[in-house]
Amino acid sequence: MPTFGLIDGNSFYCSAEQAFAPELRFRPLVVLSNNDGCAIARTPEAKALGIKMGEPWHLFRKRPESRAVEWRSSNYALYGDMSRRVYDVLTERVPQVEPYSIDEMFLDLDGIPDLERFCRDLRRDVRQIAKIPTCVGIGPTKTIAKLANKVAKKETALSGVCDLRDPELRARHYERLPVDEVWGIGGQAGAKLAAAGIATIGDFVRADPRVMRDLLTVTGARVQTELRGASCLPLSLMAPTRKGIAVSRSF
Repeated sequence: MPTFGLIDGNSFYCSAEQAFAPELRFRPLVVLSNNDGCAIARTPEAKALGIKMGEPWHLFRKRPESRAVEWRSSNYALYGDMSRRVYDVLTERVPQVEPYSIDEMFLDLDGIPDLERFCRDLRRDVRQIAKIPTCVGIGPTKTIAKLANKVAKKETALSGVCDLRDPELRARHYERLPVDEVWGIGGQAGAKLAAAGIATIGDFVRADPRVMRDLLTVTGARVQTELRGASCLPLSLMAPTRKGIAVSRSF
């Protein structure tokens, strides 16, 4: 059975800005879209002030709490360069790396002993060398690894690494997590599942595969198969360009 990892930069655009401006660390920081229209990245401190993703900046600036917030115009050349730095650190330590988006990369973790310790060391090296804080999810499929990464971000007790290879542990998470937390499920697919009475990932995994295929086409069937622990999506090995990684692929 293969083992995949998904490493993801925490508040990546904000972290890239903080790498060159240490005085911004632990401050409410927002990165704005083109023409400074709306918030596209927020530090935890900014989220705590109630700043929403996509919130129009001209509206938030009218609120009293905006005086405590630092903001930066988006700098995609910087973010692409920082993404490349992360990629370079990873390729020196991991057999195979698939850039998925500017701040996410899938990892081939097959055969690596003491995997959780390895991933903690990997996070440390990326932080020290590339100056980007990360979380790592581990699983027998790419879909499960991506879900594990979400869990790692939300549960601080995990110290940034979540391993969902164990079926019993995975099942416990499936019972409490909503199905729209799954990579590849959202929008229309999520609405269809809700209408069919499927609320949690556990509901989705237990559902009749033929019904899911009819409801969500082959894409949904593939997601369900991956969540059951059978890998359908191998790594796609494509090195990023010098300008950075900016393409996000989906199912």
